[in-house]
Amino acid sequence: MARSKSSLPGGSRVSDLVTLGVLTKYVTRDDIGAAIIEGGASGERERLLTPELTAFYVIALSLFRHVNYEEVLSLLLEGLRWLKLPNFGIATKSAISQARNRLGKDPMRLLFDRLAVPMSTPKTRGAWYRSWLTVAIDGTTLTLGDTTKNAETFGYPGEQAKASFPIMKCVCLVETGTHAAFAAALGPYATGEGELARELAGKLKPGMLVIADRNYLSFESWKVFSDTGADLVWRVTSRWGLKPIKTLADGSWLSKIQTPFGSPEKAETLLRVVRYQVKGSDETYRLVTTILDPELAPAHELAQLYHERWEIESVFDEMKTHLRGPRLQLRSKSPDLVEQEFWGLMIAHRAIRSIMHEAALSHQLDPDEISFTHTVNVVRRTLQTRVSFSPSGDPKTA
Repeated sequence: MARSKSSLPGGSRVSDLVTLGVLTKYVTRDDIGAAIIEGGASGERERLLTPELTAFYVIALSLFRHVNYEEVLSLLLEGLRWLKLPNFGIATKSAISQARNRLGKDPMRLLFDRLAVPMSTPKTRGAWYRSWLTVAIDGTTLTLGDTTKNAETFGYPGEQAKASFPIMKCVCLVETGTHAAFAAALGPYATGEGELARELAGKLKPGMLVIADRNYLSFESWKVFSDTGADLVWRVTSRWGLKPIKTLADGSWLSKIQTPFGSPEKAETLLRVVRYQVKGSDETYRLVTTILDPELAPAHELAQLYHERWEIESVFDEMKTHLRGPRLQLRSKSPDLVEQEFWGLMIAHRAIRSIMHEAALSHQLDPDEISFTHTVNVVRRTLQTRVSFSPSGDPKTA
């Protein structure tokens, strides 16, 4: 489906342009340079669209979803007016596409990996349950440009190939307090979320408490995640019997799960089960946790804590609606550039969330009390007088 070109309404001013100063505070020149070298995209510095500038351009695509390729670059270059380029219009859509292909997907993925560390501090409100940093894991889908290559790589939902767009599936690990994603994995629509989730386990460590919805539990996933030293609180479906071995003082009980029938090696692991109902609902919830001692995490507290999982739904809404825009797909037409654009979206979201977290700390607020949409709009229109990144290699002052 062809996309009609769109522009920013009514004569943009410098104060309406994307701010390199804001972005480069959280996405530094050193991080970009290291990711580019590690990803094998260094060089080409004699071109207008150097790898460094192209990386920033990919991030900017997420800030201006309703603007065509050329104008996003124009806005970005206007923010870099101190570079004194003779003609901002020399980069055509074809030149932009070539620059993005030269950059590739790996530097953007590596850049996200460099930036994506837990953001919360001991002073971050809403980020902790007792001594644990609470994080959530879940998956979502993103609609892609309707091209043959995207369809072949990512696929369609069900039997709707003729009536829908290709779909990419992704799974993220997110801090529930800051909404900052610190790990992500993507794949074709047909990929199981459990498979993608296991790719993220390496980002976990002791002192984290991972909350997950039903359908994530399997013996393999439970072992992979619990072996990291992080603690787990996952909802389970009714198909898991989870017979009591020992009933505990708070009404929870100890049980076991084991390898599936027919597995070449037999193994089992002990876990604790919490069963409860939400007031006003007939639905029964069952949670399983690695925290076996009810004094460390009483059942009623875990029941309340589990509903923090919904914070990750807010994160997906921020990415898919407030950054990407309602009813808009990732615009890239080839699978490699789809992945590149995805990592740019993840980096842009993280930069916005870094700004919000810093503001929350300075005013002793919960980050949830700060508007994501307002912060995005500030980033879009505010131009800093000093930036910390120059595509030509030397910092400048406007």
